[in-house]
Amino acid sequence: MKKKIFGFAIAVILASAASAQGIRLNVYGNYVFDDKVDSYYSNTNYFNGTIKGGFLWGGGLEFRLKEYYGLELMYLRLDTHAPMTYQDGISSVKTANLKLGANYILVNGVRSIPTHNPKVDPFGGLGLGMSIVNAENPNSGKTGNATKFAWDLRLGVNFWASEKIGIKIQTMLLSVPQGAGGGLYFGTGGVGAGVTTYSSIYQFVLGGGLVFKLGSAGGHK
Repeated sequence: MKKKIFGFAIAVILASAASAQGIRLNVYGNYVFDDKVDSYYSNTNYFNGTIKGGFLWGGGLEFRLKEYYGLELMYLRLDTHAPMTYQDGISSVKTANLKLGANYILVNGVRSIPTHNPKVDPFGGLGLGMSIVNAENPNSGKTGNATKFAWDLRLGVNFWASEKIGIKIQTMLLSVPQGAGGGLYFGTGGVGAGVTTYSSIYQFVLGGGLVFKLGSAGGHK
């Protein structure tokens, strides 16, 4: 199912590129704030902790379909740690400082907001896609990975320093529903013994980057 969704997203992007009135290259540098996660299946089968904040970087190609509308294929990467307390139903309570890496691939609709100043370009958007999460438990030496549905909501402003180069400032809510799971993070495994419940991830993002208009047309707002 995830492969079909991803294939459909790529098809939409290719179709958009063919009819685009302009193309923009976006380069992102953001800070992600801490997010608490927890899940209690029972008194002896649970986890709780914090996914620590960190640097979220990436880029995107934005195809301007109309004067105030665009579609962007975005990639983001986060490397961080997650101090956790957990119990797997058999052993005693454990703690671990998990090493996490997350790759986000998102397709974002972008809507610019008209202003009287051509150098100020406010925008908003909603994105859908996937997160590929890699986790390592340093205590057990076990690793795991999972691919989860992800979405984002964002608001920001492009400040154009010249006709083709601008500075981007934005805020974003990035979410992976049912993205934090004991079986993935702690490597406990086992039928009826692993911490298999899940908790959704909600991360508040603040930052920005640079935006470049490509080609002779450059692209409208």
